[in-house]
Amino acid sequence: MGAGFVGFVLFALVILVLLVSCIRIVPQAQALVVERLGAYLDTWSVGIHFKMPFIDRIAKRVVLKEQVVDFAPQPVITKDNATMKIDTVVFFQITDPKLYAYGVENPIMAIENLTATTLRNIIGDLELDETLTSRETINTKMRAALDVATDPWGIKVNRVELKNIITPANIQAAMEKQMKAERESREAILKAEGEKKSTILVAEGKKQSAILDAEADKQAAILRAEADKQAAILRAEAEKERKIRESEGEAEAILKVQQATSEGIRMLREAGADAAVLQLKSLEAFAKAADGKATKIIIPSEIQSIAGLAAGIVEAAGKDGGKR
Repeated sequence: MGAGFVGFVLFALVILVLLVSCIRIVPQAQALVVERLGAYLDTWSVGIHFKMPFIDRIAKRVVLKEQVVDFAPQPVITKDNATMKIDTVVFFQITDPKLYAYGVENPIMAIENLTATTLRNIIGDLELDETLTSRETINTKMRAALDVATDPWGIKVNRVELKNIITPANIQAAMEKQMKAERESREAILKAEGEKKSTILVAEGKKQSAILDAEADKQAAILRAEADKQAAILRAEAEKERKIRESEGEAEAILKVQQATSEGIRMLREAGADAAVLQLKSLEAFAKAADGKATKIIIPSEIQSIAGLAAGIVEAAGKDGGKR
C-alpha cells in the first residue's frame, strides 16, 4: 500500500514535469522555430505555446530586434592601386525566422564575408580621392548589394557604415602634404580676393567722394546763381520803387503848389482883386513851381500873356521913373 502510493506520486510528478516542459512562453521581439521529428513544423511568435513531448523540439530561438555587427578592417585596393584597410558596421534585422534558421549555416560569418567581397568590388572601381570623399555613396551601394544577397536568408540589411578608412603611412603623409598645399592655396586665394575687394571698395569710395564733391559744387553754383538772381531782382525792385517814390513825390509837390495857387486865387477873388492881379499871382505860383525838380513844365497860354503884360508894366514903370 505504501509503495504503491509512493509510485503513484512519483508518476504524477513525472507527468507534471513533462507537461511543464511542454509549455513555452515566447517573449516580445523573439520567435521560436519548432521541428517535429526533425522537420520544420511552425514558427512561434509572442505568447504561450504547447509542444508535443518527445516528438517536438525547439530548433532555433531567433531575436527579431535590429542587430549591429562591427567587422574587422578589410584590406582593399583602389582603382589607382592604393592599398588601405576599411572596417564596416552593418545594421540588420531578421524578418523571416524560418529562412534565417535554414537558409545559411552561419549567418553572421556569411554577412561578414559578403561585406568584404562587396566592399572590394566597390572600392576597386574608385580612385583614392573618390574613396575618401564618397563614403555616403559607398554606404548606399553596399546596403543595396547586401540587402539583395541576404534576402534569401530572411535578413534585411538596414544600413551599412564605413567606420574607419586606414591608409598606409606614405599615403597618409602625401595626403597631409596635399591638404597643406590646398590650405595654403585657399589662403592665398582668400587673401587675393580680400585685397581685390579692398581695392574695389577704395576705388568705389573715391568715386563716390568725387561724385559727392561734384554734386556739392553743382549745388553751390546753383545756389550762388539763385542768390545773384534774387539780388538783381531785389535791386531792380528797389530802383523801381525809388523812381516810383520820386515820381509820386514830384507829382504830389506839383499838386500841392497848384492847390495852393488855386486857394490863393480863390481868396483874391473873394477879396475883389481884378483879372490882372489874379494873372500875376498865377505867374508867381508858376515861378515857384519852376524852382522844383520837375523835368518838364507846361506853361499855360494865360501865363504866357501875363508874362508879356508883366514885361510891359515893368518897362512902363521904368519910363515913368525917368521922367520923374
